[in-house]
Amino acid sequence: MLARWAVTLLSLTWSTYHSLAIPQVTECGLSCSQGFTCRNHMNWNVFNSFCRHPPPSMSRSVLGALMLSTVMKCAPQDGCSLLLRVQASLTLHESLRGLEACSMSLDTKETHCHNMRVSRASRRQQVGQQLQVHFNCFEVSMAQSLYVTLRTVPHFCGVQLDQQYHVEDCRDEDVGRNVPDCFAEKLSYWVDRSRKVVLVQVPEAPGSPDYYLRLCLKWVTCEDAGEPVRVTANSVSRMVSLPYSQEMPCLCLESWPATPDAVRTQACPFENDTEALWDAIHYHPGSQALSWEPACPVSGHVSLCWRPGPGAHCLELENSERTAHGRVQYLLVDTQPQLCLKFSTSLGFWVRCPFEQPRFPAWKMTIQWAPSRAHLRVAFFSPSPTSFQVRLCHRRKMWPLACHRTLQATPLPPASVSRGDLTTDPPVAFVDIPRDEACGPDTCIQGWRTDMHFSAPQQLCNLQCGTRDVPWPRLAHAAAEAQTPGTSDLTELHGRELRVKK
Repeated sequence: MLARWAVTLLSLTWSTYHSLAIPQVTECGLSCSQGFTCRNHMNWNVFNSFCRHPPPSMSRSVLGALMLSTVMKCAPQDGCSLLLRVQASLTLHESLRGLEACSMSLDTKETHCHNMRVSRASRRQQVGQQLQVHFNCFEVSMAQSLYVTLRTVPHFCGVQLDQQYHVEDCRDEDVGRNVPDCFAEKLSYWVDRSRKVVLVQVPEAPGSPDYYLRLCLKWVTCEDAGEPVRVTANSVSRMVSLPYSQEMPCLCLESWPATPDAVRTQACPFENDTEALWDAIHYHPGSQALSWEPACPVSGHVSLCWRPGPGAHCLELENSERTAHGRVQYLLVDTQPQLCLKFSTSLGFWVRCPFEQPRFPAWKMTIQWAPSRAHLRVAFFSPSPTSFQVRLCHRRKMWPLACHRTLQATPLPPASVSRGDLTTDPPVAFVDIPRDEACGPDTCIQGWRTDMHFSAPQQLCNLQCGTRDVPWPRLAHAAAEAQTPGTSDLTELHGRELRVKK
């Protein structure tokens, strides 16, 4: 009858906890080899951390083994908790009184020790015999990293065993099914982008505690992005709605049971939504600085680039590449429409052109006949006095252009009265270039500011110079009417609206 009852109890326990591969214990305690009498001491004697020299008659290998494993202690209403089992062997010596096992959390440095003492009678009778000891009372948490130390009592120098151990997490089948802290990982959630809410369904489980839910921005730790919502065990509705303002890759759903030192789990439904990260660009008119600060952790690079024309590939400016791990700032940046920021990560690259809007001050470059008629005049118009340079370049099959000559623009005295209109105000600087050099095939003229650290050039290529017998205003007007794709006439270069290819 007793055997049948034992079999029935074993069967019920086995089925209730889903055929545990992790052993189950009914009590936490200490056990020793048959024939030995041992006692468990919970307190940690600080003096045992200091070692003394072992007697000559004692071998340093009296500690024979240290084996670590996880066990479960389960209750029908509360689920299972995790314990660390420490198995050790000791060859008894007349100078030894027992063993001390200590477990330290590598995250918090919190230490717990168990001190096992062998009775004096056992020590006298069993000298030279091997003692097997099982400690089952180290309470541990899921995914905890531990450093376990085994020493003799008293502690003899050089007689010690150490081992690191990592407790199973919710990915382990037994832990995931039976430990209440893992139930939070089984949350079901849906994203309603039209309403900008995350809908969460909290599962019901026997003995499960209350749960907290929140949205957070995940950096090193999860930073609050909303107030936590508590779902009680007796809640009529287990559905929670969490609002958000913007989809970002580090905006995560965090959940944890309302128990001390609970393990928090995160799910990040927007991890591929990176578009919002590249829009956090700010321009500071006073310092003429351009900055970008990511709202989420980013691994990649940022650089300044410029587009020679609409839809063209954005060409990086020299010495502008920065790592994208945090705030990036560029000082003295030219506010030209074709100057952009390029973001490069392992997922691809994105380009943002913050100065496309007409509210930003810009300068303009035009090309006209010079008074000498053997030269072309590159004129610069700007709402304020600035410095410019001009460069002659030749097109090749591959970028960049082959540039071989740089000319400094000659400044002109500022106009006494400025109308604030670049089309009517006089130029602020100019450069005269020999006509034969400027009008050659595949020749480009680039102009840019030199009083800035970062300036995007304006560029004109394949100038249609026509005949020098025609006065330049008439030439400019005629060429403007007959301009063909890929060429530029001798008229002003207007700022074009550049669209970002997303």
